[in-house]
Amino acid sequence: MNYILFDGTVRNALLPFTFTRPVADIRVGILTIREKWEKYLGYTTTSLTEEYLMEKFPMVEMPENIMINASFLPNEVLAEMVKSLEKNQAIFKGEEVIAFFSEESQEEVDFENYEILEYNDDCITIEHTWDIFKKNDAALREDFELLTEDRISQPIPKSVNVIAPENIFIEEGAQLEFVTLNASTGPIYIGKNSEIMEGSVIRGPFALCEGAQVKLATKIYGATTIGPFSRAGGEISNSVLFAYSNKGHDGFLGNSVLGEWCNIGADSNNSNLKNNYEEVKLWSYETEGFAKTGLQFCGLMMGDHSKCGINTMFNTGTVVGVSTNIFGSGFPRNFVPSFSWGGAAGFTTYVTKKAFETAKIVMSRRNVEFDEKEARILEHIFEQTKKWRKD
Repeated sequence: MNYILFDGTVRNALLPFTFTRPVADIRVGILTIREKWEKYLGYTTTSLTEEYLMEKFPMVEMPENIMINASFLPNEVLAEMVKSLEKNQAIFKGEEVIAFFSEESQEEVDFENYEILEYNDDCITIEHTWDIFKKNDAALREDFELLTEDRISQPIPKSVNVIAPENIFIEEGAQLEFVTLNASTGPIYIGKNSEIMEGSVIRGPFALCEGAQVKLATKIYGATTIGPFSRAGGEISNSVLFAYSNKGHDGFLGNSVLGEWCNIGADSNNSNLKNNYEEVKLWSYETEGFAKTGLQFCGLMMGDHSKCGINTMFNTGTVVGVSTNIFGSGFPRNFVPSFSWGGAAGFTTYVTKKAFETAKIVMSRRNVEFDEKEARILEHIFEQTKKWRKD
């Protein structure tokens, strides 16, 4: 069967992270949403997403397809229901469609003509940017069970100070000596060829993905995910770093999400709690205003290719777009549009020519090519976000 993950109605609520990827490629827990579905289904998947993203994330359509709403994270029961779908059947949870059978010859999908199967159990959904860190605890625990079932961990080195070793799984090639791991509060997953340097103290749930690195004497509280080939240092709490991003120095990052190819300068900090302890509001790309989150703790949402200089300070509930460069003293405003250059004193436009030159250098250091497909995506985002920049 051919499985296609579609963005659904939540895409705009997940900006800036969905500027540069389908909903399916958001990382929450240990795996991306796509990787989770592929593990459960036993098949590769493609995406139905925005047209400008489809060159990089092409959709493969067959005569018969099962369409899956990518904002729903799979579990064993849900995956079995999806795999069992037949013609003219759809799975709903309340008013939301989870999956449906589709034929290439169909001109339109009318659920009035479908047999509706109700899914009434619990499952994790990602509907807002803050869900990525808020639900990371539950997603990480589920991924840990999925990835480690019937497998044996590499041995924990004797120099490691450990609590609840039965909740720790170490993949092949991982390096760690003279660190403290407390898995009594949640599982700890240490990925293939990753490294935790000496003196680090980590409390689960925690995931260090393939090739990622925790720097010397780092303090990490769960639920935190350090994505593939990313670097973590200083103090981090309940945050998710996607792939190839660096928060490698002293400074605090809490209740936050960093996209890919981000860099946080030394001694930079974000606030995750307002001084008056009120509910945090975040910039909404849908309403073009600030929306209630229902959260007391909420930090920094930073899109792909964005960076900040040393000693940068971010206010509670700051949203930073794609390919920004933030520096200088004081707090920048709590919504920084994509392709902005500056700080508290003001911003100018970060022109694509300069942004692309930097991206090429940054990506080449990790042996990844900045190609024309990537450039075209960022050019589209530059035009799409122009209305929010004020030179």
